[in-house]
Amino acid sequence: MTIDSRQVVAGMLEAVPFARTLGIEFVEVAPEAEGGVRAVVRLPDSPATHNHIGGPHAGALFTLGETASGAVVLAAFGQLLDWAVPLAVRAEIAYRKLAMGPVLATARLGRPAAEVTEELAAGRRPEFPVAVQIATEDGKPTSEMTVIWTLRPN
Repeated sequence: MTIDSRQVVAGMLEAVPFARTLGIEFVEVAPEAEGGVRAVVRLPDSPATHNHIGGPHAGALFTLGETASGAVVLAAFGQLLDWAVPLAVRAEIAYRKLAMGPVLATARLGRPAAEVTEELAAGRRPEFPVAVQIATEDGKPTSEMTVIWTLRPN
């Protein structure tokens, strides 16, 4: 699988202006083994996104994770946008430890892209997970998230 990370980033920032509002930065969008895709996005440390104890607000962390998952979906299925619309179906997040400073969200496609595409081609509306780990810049995990996505045929 070939991924044009510049195209994914441009598409995400156009489709999701809220990511620009929060100042989310795209660090990496890349293929992984066995048809997988990984995206890493960063939330800079800013008082505008802090909560009452000085760390990133839970809503900002959720948006960071959802944005990372969306980048994975766009990278894996962007070639299908004329055929189907990607939609987040549901999400679950667990805030495990206080995050301070800039944070990174690393998202990974939970099923091979080819398998999902085959389901869509067979007339089904596939659902697939994207797992997200949110961590401090020095790698200490702070939150875990799973976003379930679908491809809705046009």
